Amino acid sequence: MLTRLYISNYALIDRLEINFQSGLTIVTGETGAGKSILLGALSLILGERAETKAVRDTSQKTIVEATLSINGYGLQPMFEQADIDYDDECILRREVSPNGRSRAFINDTPVSLTFMREVATRLVDIHSQHSNMLLANPQFQLSIIDSLANNASLREQYAEKFKKYTDTQRLLKKNTEEYEKARAEEDYMRFQLEQLRAMNLQPGEDNQLELEQERLSNITTIKQNLWEIDHLFNDEQLSVIQHLKDITSHLQDIEHLVPELQGLPERAQTALIEMKDMAETVGDAMENLQLDPDQLERVESRLNEIYDLERKHQVDSVDKLIDIQRDFDQRLQMLDKTDEHLQLLRNMTLDAEKQANQLAEQLTESRKKAARAFAQQLVNKAKALALENLQFEVTFSETDLNATGHDRVEFNMAFNKNQPLMPVKDTASGGEISRVMLCVKAIIAQQVNLPTLIFDEVDTGVSGDTASRMGEMMGEIARNIQVIAITHLPQVASHSKQHLKVYKSDDDERTNTHVDTLDNEQHVMEIARMLSGRDVNQAAIDNARALINQNIAND
Repeated sequence: MLTRLYISNYALIDRLEINFQSGLTIVTGETGAGKSILLGALSLILGERAETKAVRDTSQKTIVEATLSINGYGLQPMFEQADIDYDDECILRREVSPNGRSRAFINDTPVSLTFMREVATRLVDIHSQHSNMLLANPQFQLSIIDSLANNASLREQYAEKFKKYTDTQRLLKKNTEEYEKARAEEDYMRFQLEQLRAMNLQPGEDNQLELEQERLSNITTIKQNLWEIDHLFNDEQLSVIQHLKDITSHLQDIEHLVPELQGLPERAQTALIEMKDMAETVGDAMENLQLDPDQLERVESRLNEIYDLERKHQVDSVDKLIDIQRDFDQRLQMLDKTDEHLQLLRNMTLDAEKQANQLAEQLTESRKKAARAFAQQLVNKAKALALENLQFEVTFSETDLNATGHDRVEFNMAFNKNQPLMPVKDTASGGEISRVMLCVKAIIAQQVNLPTLIFDEVDTGVSGDTASRMGEMMGEIARNIQVIAITHLPQVASHSKQHLKVYKSDDDERTNTHVDTLDNEQHVMEIARMLSGRDVNQAAIDNARALINQNIAND
């Protein structure tokens, strides 16, 4: 329930605060006084787009703040998930800067506009003449039936099963497409795999072959250098080993005479042992080194084959070729098992579809039962609004499984005797649709915990006794929920529990919109004005009192 609305710096409103009561609140005022401005400000709370032209003073921001009672609307999990303090009341606030930037808050916590809209639309429902067109919308019609059938829990169960069905169906389609694509590439993959297997590639093989190629290509240079080293080690005149022997001997002769030379003979002896080992290694290398042109050709041929494969597969190493080989092998193994996997997915999809269909059938049964009762209730209520000849029925047609089940509903009606029933969009005038929609809201309000309902001149096009009956019906709805109605009809306004009057005034600089909460006497005078026009006489006042008293007695 909306308990308070605060507006500042919006359109013709400088600063305004309205406190609302439960039951039926009526809003009246001359055309152009600013009633639509109130709804425009409230629409910001409902997440509508902010217009910079609505900012009254461009040096300040616009603020719209609504306080609402939220107990019983199931919002606590949403608040907790969003880390917002939850209490029986909440404050929704929207701020719009002169440059058009907008910020949204719930209980002083910044939130996204999407989240604010989700919360606000659970709490406030603005119904205008334009909203009457919803009555021709199949999805809206279905939502009415589901509300009356109390299908929320069943819809949730169905939604879970339908999601499982669509998920498995999507997975089956994806896997089937991948399987068909893999099958189309199977021969190519097998050919590539066999080619790679035939190469018998080894990790790091390309690096080893490149090193071997470089060695074989420079074998003459290597051999020449080894010969020179061997010559330096073993030549009778130049032998490094012989010179090191002589050095060791001389050091041993004088070590005891020169303290600084202590330990040098042992170090020289160690170097001599190392030199002899190096000489033997060089000698072995010379014996093992053979000039083999065929080996170089074999190495280069193997490298060329590897390079060809690397270019073909657009990689730069044998290790990556081995990875490709492994991938081909795995994909082909999976391909061999795919038939079994696809059949498993088909079975899962069929099972999920079966479960979803079972719940869809329960929804259909529940909806048809609710639709029959709804049709009878609507016809009965419509009689009170001068629609005595209304005929109405809800027809069902089956569709493919979708997010709401497999039902497509259509409201068909006729307003005159001997007139065939036709879809809403083809049969009703605006005034008739307004009355039918009011009946719908009244029926729903009796069974469902609706949010605050705001009617924006939905009584346009009616008058006299019908207008009075529309007021009665709004009062009836207001027994269960809060109703705020903007009207020009005294017959409707006279049913109010709270009466707000919107008016304009001028000062030296600008025009301002104000809202007054009328007391009993002011309420009478406003009804009298609505009955008689600008000049209010005693007869109009007496008529207004009589109308109000009559409605009090009836209500």
